[in-house]
Amino acid sequence: MIENYPSQPSNSDRSNNSAPPSFQNQQNQLVPWAEEEEEDWSVQKILGVLRRRALVMTGVTIAVMTIAVISLVLKQKPPEYEGNFQLLVEPVNDDSKEVDVVKDSNSQMSSLDYESQIQVLKSPELMRDTLKKLQASYPEIDYYSLLDSLKITRLGETKIILVSYRSSNRDQTQAVLKRIAKDYLDYSKIRRQTKLRQGLQFVENQLPFTQNRVDQLQKELQFFRQNYNFDNPEAQAEQISSQTVELSQQRQAIDLQLAQARANLTSLKEKNGATAMLNNAPLYQQLITQIRQFDVQIATESTRLRDKNPTIQTLKEKRASLLPLLRQQAQQLLGAKFAEVEIQLQTLEVKSQELTKIEQKLAQRRNQLPILIRQYAELQRKLQFANESLNRFLSIRENLQIQISQTELGWQLLQVPTTPEIPISSSDTLRSFVLGLVASIISGVGIVLLMEKLDNAYHTVDDLKRKVKQPLLGNIPFEQQIQTKQNRTSKQIFSLSRIPNFLSKKIAKVSVLPQEEQGEYSSNFSEALRVVYTNIKLLSSDSPLHSIVISSAMPGDGKSTVALHLAQIATAMGQRVLLVDADLRKPTIHNLSHLNNLWGLSNLISTNLPVGEVIRQLPSMSKLSVITAGPVPSDPAKLLSSSKMKQLMIDFQKTFDLVIYDAPPLVGLADASLIAPHTDGLLIVVRIHKTNSSILKIALDNLKIYRLNILGIVCNGQKTNFNGLY
Repeated sequence: MIENYPSQPSNSDRSNNSAPPSFQNQQNQLVPWAEEEEEDWSVQKILGVLRRRALVMTGVTIAVMTIAVISLVLKQKPPEYEGNFQLLVEPVNDDSKEVDVVKDSNSQMSSLDYESQIQVLKSPELMRDTLKKLQASYPEIDYYSLLDSLKITRLGETKIILVSYRSSNRDQTQAVLKRIAKDYLDYSKIRRQTKLRQGLQFVENQLPFTQNRVDQLQKELQFFRQNYNFDNPEAQAEQISSQTVELSQQRQAIDLQLAQARANLTSLKEKNGATAMLNNAPLYQQLITQIRQFDVQIATESTRLRDKNPTIQTLKEKRASLLPLLRQQAQQLLGAKFAEVEIQLQTLEVKSQELTKIEQKLAQRRNQLPILIRQYAELQRKLQFANESLNRFLSIRENLQIQISQTELGWQLLQVPTTPEIPISSSDTLRSFVLGLVASIISGVGIVLLMEKLDNAYHTVDDLKRKVKQPLLGNIPFEQQIQTKQNRTSKQIFSLSRIPNFLSKKIAKVSVLPQEEQGEYSSNFSEALRVVYTNIKLLSSDSPLHSIVISSAMPGDGKSTVALHLAQIATAMGQRVLLVDADLRKPTIHNLSHLNNLWGLSNLISTNLPVGEVIRQLPSMSKLSVITAGPVPSDPAKLLSSSKMKQLMIDFQKTFDLVIYDAPPLVGLADASLIAPHTDGLLIVVRIHKTNSSILKIALDNLKIYRLNILGIVCNGQKTNFNGLY
């Protein structure tokens, strides 16, 4: 497993954590249920959770089982004997319907209220005689002690009542059950006789009322049919529907005729319309023809005679005499046509009004039809129900009379009182122990599943791939050698921190820690790093990546150690690699690489120190160049956003084949977002069982806002057996 080297928080982290307010607000909203997808609780996943948290489940199970055993020991009672008997309280042929006038004759449900019957069987009034007979042999028995030991229940959904009694004396148990069984059978005979007589009396009282009800409903139905001429709802509906269609057709015809009449009247009132009508009149056209003939004759004679000639004057007088006749004929024709059109219009309007009245009456009938149908159906339903009630009462009366005349039987004893030879306490103890064991296991599983639900970390690579929509560039397995080495390094740093100031500075000039060769790690671990390096190289085959930023969503995910070992792998592959510790808040690279941190990146940015003064090679790999963070500055974000830093990054990229920047965590700090835009992309390290999924989601959302190039995700610390894959 790759893990960040622990370091003490610096004062600058508390004073210069200049995260935007949006980051802080998002951190306050971290809840375990912030995932975008609903978790799929498959059987395989549940088994994986139980296997991973087996220790917790075992502890909870043992604790709950211990409490159950202690409680069982404290509550253990002396041995007791329990006996019982069974009573059939209703006939199996369902003749109970003969005495139940409320119950439907077709119903097969029980008519007995078992809960109320059981309370009656436990009542002091019914138990009085039983107690007197029992106290003669067992004076210690009273009503309350008997009730505490007596249990009366219904056997499932059957017609059988189970009566059980428990005591520490076997003979007493047997005697009590026999006495109660006999008294209950006697009670049932008296109860049945009383019930039959009461039922018959009730039926006799209800018959006249039911008969009167039937007669009244028949009269109401007859009056309804006569009053509304209503025999069949379907026929009434069809009749109204056909009348509606017929009236609709008549309405369309009348409306068409009215429109045509109004159009004719309007046309007559206009000049063109009157002219057209006169042109179709024969007499008017004859007068027009004669006038035109006189005009022709006058024009012909005028060519050879003067205007005062008697012939011309005679023709003009004849023409003038025709004009009054023409006007008189026109007026007569127009008046007659106007009168004809107005009479037609009035006739059509009268028909329209009559049709409207008929339509209103039909609409009223149509609106009233549902009410009439409902009333008709209600009357029929009431009459049917009344007839059924009358028939049922008559049938019940006959059956009751037959039952009373026959031998009356009460409840039947299906199982005589029995008392076991072995006390029941041992079986109860075993049952309680088994129930406690089951409850403890369920509690352990429940606590484990609850912890898993509240846990907001990624526990498998599949969860990470399903919930994070980013490319997974590698899966680095857990490596025990790195864990042991880093723990030892942590102790050495702590011991150095206790050396006086003046000595520690002298030691730092040489090396913070003793030089130590890189350990031999497992092949799975080394191969996983090579896979990450290869995937990064293949991301852009046309233009190879020259600089990347490695960061994580939160501290402790292993981003610094991934950066160091990835740089070593790239160097071993023949690349000229520069590893830059850009974490100016909690620098770690110098501890992991066993280099001093006297001069570093902060000096390069803030002073005119030459680059060659701060570039060093690892003791175990001389071709790998490293720039440590240097002294922690007061404002890291200001240095990383300076123009000097941008120029240094350009120079680094020109000099080396690959530049790897180890940046602080993404959430809450702006450092990685300041340097990432000047590189080829950002690599995010996610640690299994540790990285908070809500924090990672916030980091990815912020990177989308900044529009930074995310190369992918590296999964760190997967404790899966990779052996035997090839």
